[in-house]
Amino acid sequence: MIKIRLSRGGSRNHAMYRIVAIEKEKKGNGKCIEVLGSYDPKKKIVKIEKDKYKKWLSNGAIASPTVTKLVEKS
Repeated sequence: MIKIRLSRGGSRNHAMYRIVAIEKEKKGNGKCIEVLGSYDPKKKIVKIEKDKYKKWLSNGAIASPTVTKLVEKS
């Protein structure tokens, strides 16, 4: 099963997240299938490629609640 969720990156006190399509069983920072966008929580900037996001949802992927909220705000 494919999930669309956040993958953490960045330095210790400056978190950056990538919005990724990944297998459900993989770890949070495991190898992802495709990167769909990014999220910077300090600057509150969300960049997402909505066409890729919609493609994955139509193919049966499930978005996490956090990603769903971020997409609605952007």
